[in-house]
Amino acid sequence: MVTRQLGSTGYEVGAIGLGCMGMSWAYQESSRDDDRSVEVIRAAVDLGVTFLDTADIYGDGHNERLLGRALTGRRSRVVLATKVGLVVDDLASKTMHRDGSPAYLAAAVEASLQRLGTDVIDLCYLHRVDPAVPLAESWGALAELVRAGKVRHLGLSEVSVAEAAEAHAVHPVAAVQSELSLWTRIALGETDAVPESEPVGGAGHARPGDVVGWCAANGAAFVPFAPLGRGFLTGVLHSATFEASDLRARAPRFQRDALAVNLRIVDVIRTVADRRDATPAQVAIAWVLAQGDHVVPIPGTKNLRYLRENVAAAEVELGAQDLAALAAAPAAVGSRY
Repeated sequence: MVTRQLGSTGYEVGAIGLGCMGMSWAYQESSRDDDRSVEVIRAAVDLGVTFLDTADIYGDGHNERLLGRALTGRRSRVVLATKVGLVVDDLASKTMHRDGSPAYLAAAVEASLQRLGTDVIDLCYLHRVDPAVPLAESWGALAELVRAGKVRHLGLSEVSVAEAAEAHAVHPVAAVQSELSLWTRIALGETDAVPESEPVGGAGHARPGDVVGWCAANGAAFVPFAPLGRGFLTGVLHSATFEASDLRARAPRFQRDALAVNLRIVDVIRTVADRRDATPAQVAIAWVLAQGDHVVPIPGTKNLRYLRENVAAAEVELGAQDLAALAAAPAAVGSRY
């Protein structure tokens, strides 16, 4: 696979990473299969996917343990990223709260190291800013863990430009992870529908500013999660029926009326895909890649076929006509959460 520099970390990684969350929770949990997920993770590494993403809350530790198992004998071949700062209150309902206190963050990193079976985390994100704790205090505590050799680089997740700049003044921000796709463009400085009250794990920023641009200007990588719109932009979802534990069952964009209107976005993607002899998923990922050389998307899958399809998106080149058509795609109806 073609490679990209992961910000100022010095790491050169595959241009497309792997988001592992869905292997443990959030999507079609009834189909969870740890053995199959281990096979997908190992196949990804063999295909040149060397940037793997997880978090301590994914399955309340399950996802980190899964990665630790899959990377036995392969740890040196990958850049391993995890996130701390959210605490699961109830696994079944996925209720959680934020905790950015220094004591909690230090304990969370120690627990992640144990579950991942590694001596050091390559990239550790503050999963969400805790409004009850000054950001400089949380960030400073994570910087202490870098100095202690437990973490190599630090990142932020779902922050505004102002928050990224505040943290960067304390310790370098190596990466910012936020949602970015053809139906969620707020990280580019565009507006997006935001509900009056988001869940604790939500972003909380209606207008975070041009975070992608801030990263480019400050030597940080931008890591888009959900580049396939939680599966919607692949063009294979035509129904609003999801099992109760699937987060899309409650997401406004996936409700029946909104989903029917949002299929107009997929129609635009499919037109470009037909012109490029590619799949809609590959075009959706290629558009994210086209937002800057510092952008490293992390599409998730627990299916070998879709893994190979996603990896091949790195070879899809979009022309000016394609990018113009995609830029003109209608905005999504419904908020993210």
